[in-house]
Amino acid sequence: MNLEKITVQATINADSQKVWNFYTNPEHITKWNFADPSWHCPFAENNMNIGGKYLARMEAKDGSYGFDFEAVYTNIVHKQQFTYNFGERYATVKFNKTNNQTEVIIQFGPESENPIELQKNGWQAILNNFKIYTESN
Repeated sequence: MNLEKITVQATINADSQKVWNFYTNPEHITKWNFADPSWHCPFAENNMNIGGKYLARMEAKDGSYGFDFEAVYTNIVHKQQFTYNFGERYATVKFNKTNNQTEVIIQFGPESENPIELQKNGWQAILNNFKIYTESN
């Protein structure tokens, strides 16, 4: 099945070095990597090298459901963009700096089990959490 790519984006009121650090450092990832306040990210690890693994545990706070999001890096341009594969899918995350802001653009291949709009809204909600967390810390 050939599905179109999904794109989400946000402009963060912070310089690109801070944005890159908050997006890639596990101590920060656990603070923003969830789509809904009833969820959390209790654990994350990140080996930012080609072939390195990204792992984030996402769980409902009530313990009713959880899953590991695992990916392997295939391309990294330090502080500018990276691509990782997860299963048969991929995501590319770009960090474009403009003055004292950084635009984060994520493009990913959708899965076929859930509607495109649901997937886009979920990834956008996580990115919105990232924006709020980064701007307030």
